[in-house]
Amino acid sequence: MSKLIAVIGATGAQGGGLVQTIMSNPDAGFTARAITRNPASDAARALAERGVSVVEADLDDKSSLAEAFKGAHGAYCVTNFWEHFSPQREFAQAGNLAAAARSAGVAHVIWSTLEDVREFVPTTDDRMPTLMDDYKVPHFDAKGAADGLFREEDVPTTFLRTSFYWDNMVSFGLGPKRGDDGTLTLTLPIADARLPGIAAQDIGACAFGVFAAGERWVGETVGIAGGHLTGAEMAAALSQGLGETVRYAAVPPDVFRAFGFPGAEDLGNMFQFNTEFADAFCAARDLGRSRELHPGLLTFEQWVADNADKIPLD
Repeated sequence: MSKLIAVIGATGAQGGGLVQTIMSNPDAGFTARAITRNPASDAARALAERGVSVVEADLDDKSSLAEAFKGAHGAYCVTNFWEHFSPQREFAQAGNLAAAARSAGVAHVIWSTLEDVREFVPTTDDRMPTLMDDYKVPHFDAKGAADGLFREEDVPTTFLRTSFYWDNMVSFGLGPKRGDDGTLTLTLPIADARLPGIAAQDIGACAFGVFAAGERWVGETVGIAGGHLTGAEMAAALSQGLGETVRYAAVPPDVFRAFGFPGAEDLGNMFQFNTEFADAFCAARDLGRSRELHPGLLTFEQWVADNADKIPLD
């Protein structure tokens, strides 16, 4: 019989990629259960029409998650900080996921996580500002701190450390912008450091590789990326894909934090962390291992070729 994988965020980027990969590999021995807060959404209905079981549950409701996990061999657990901008809420949601997985007896959980930056830059260290009183990079720190919740619940867990979504250039406004002189510029506060990145759809495909490996990665931390690129290298790939020159402008983190859009301070600190600890951050996201998990892993050049027409340039 197929092993059932309960997928949180099945209508989003990470979970959606996992559901799609399970559906594209019917002989691999897995079936997907899509868990969503809104089964009436267009995305959830589309999954149901393709034969995927769609179950309603809420990350803020532990009992609904435990019910949704019943009978599942595996569970893909992910939270969305950018939905509410609250690290405290994200931490609590992770606790609900861990407790629900233990209650349901899930044999293998993948927890989509990131580093707790405070282990590298304590809140007393003023090289970057402390945010929300107790965080350096809130959307990293809450996830990293929540790793311990899965360990405390004694849930068999693989800790999947993701990378910068290249899709942020489409959906988050972090792609190149056209200046008054008509020139396209990619502006990032990473100096000449390498930034691990990945196509969002490939995160779910890598997670599929973790599940397919059985118990191999249980209890392990696995980092994934599709490439480690400098700003200049990203600008060159964008130039090729867009058919016009994109220049790279490195700005100091303080300048980026002051851009004023929602999350600018958080992302400014994130990029500063990525830059100052680039060697360790890249080493934790091995490209060979990532491709072992997902042989079809996209490079940045391939991602740009597939998405150039979706990147807003104004």
